[in-house]
Amino acid sequence: MSELIEQNKPISLLVVIVNYRTPSLTIDCLHSLVGEIQSLPNTQVIVTDNNSGDDSVAKIKSAIETEGWSNWASMMPLETNGGFAFGNNAAIRPALNSTNPPPYILLLNPDTIVRPGALKVLVDFMNQNPEVGIAGSRLEDPDGTPQHSAFRFHTIWSELDSGFRLGMVTKLLSKWVIAPPISDEICPTDWVAGASMIVRKEVFEEVGLIDEEYFMYYEEMDFCLQANRAGWSCWYVPESRVVHLVGQSSGVTNTKQPPKRRPQYWFDSRRRYFLKNYGWLYAALTDHVWASSVVLWQLRRMIQGKENIYPPKFLTDFLRNSLAMRGGLLSPPKNF
Repeated sequence: MSELIEQNKPISLLVVIVNYRTPSLTIDCLHSLVGEIQSLPNTQVIVTDNNSGDDSVAKIKSAIETEGWSNWASMMPLETNGGFAFGNNAAIRPALNSTNPPPYILLLNPDTIVRPGALKVLVDFMNQNPEVGIAGSRLEDPDGTPQHSAFRFHTIWSELDSGFRLGMVTKLLSKWVIAPPISDEICPTDWVAGASMIVRKEVFEEVGLIDEEYFMYYEEMDFCLQANRAGWSCWYVPESRVVHLVGQSSGVTNTKQPPKRRPQYWFDSRRRYFLKNYGWLYAALTDHVWASSVVLWQLRRMIQGKENIYPPKFLTDFLRNSLAMRGGLLSPPKNF
């Protein structure tokens, strides 16, 4: 537990960074927060380490001490690697249970560099809009090129569109496309990327912590959906700009390298999302629609000589992890 939380010092913003074998990225992220700490008094940053098993804890602790960040940054080593939600909840839980819980909690990826003023923009937006429960930053490449970071919830129609990858189908299903055109204006959205996502304290108090049954992926979408069903809106705030080195922390979605085979936990997370939120029948139909549309796309790809954009053995792995093959058992969230 963080020493500042233990001392029950007032915290206006808690920033949580989950590290797993990326100490250099995490330290760079902390460097980018120095100016934000000055503009947002009583901000605390907790770096949790998901049992990296390397020198991450020692390196990050050393950087905190030598750079003079100890008054606002602390390290929380964890005994197991329980995934993204687990790592975040380990810091969020004691903060919410403290005498002076922070009004806002920011989830921040280790593979991010915060642009000047990015955190203050989010906090100011939340202060001015008390009905908003969650808000996300504009994520961008180092050269400023914006990334998709505001999305619609996954549905059977979005899975049909992502499988077919056909302009005519995308146009017909435009209201359900997962990643709408990137907006330059503040706007409501279904969910935002967990790489930089601020959450009001009351949202956690009402819907619970992030579902730890998701090891990685789909957890922030699921959390935003639970908040949405409880009446909390989610907004995209592009004035808050954060560089996101996509896939550097997980290695799964790194666009600078050839796609890697999707790990088991990605399929487990997808299956859990649809089962938990829409039930067995809807989840099974979604699997069928997606797999059928991908098969049709693969046929069209071979006829037209297109490059395969999917990771190795993706369709085979998907079918092996489908509801028909794995069944509809769903374990309850650990933290609910």
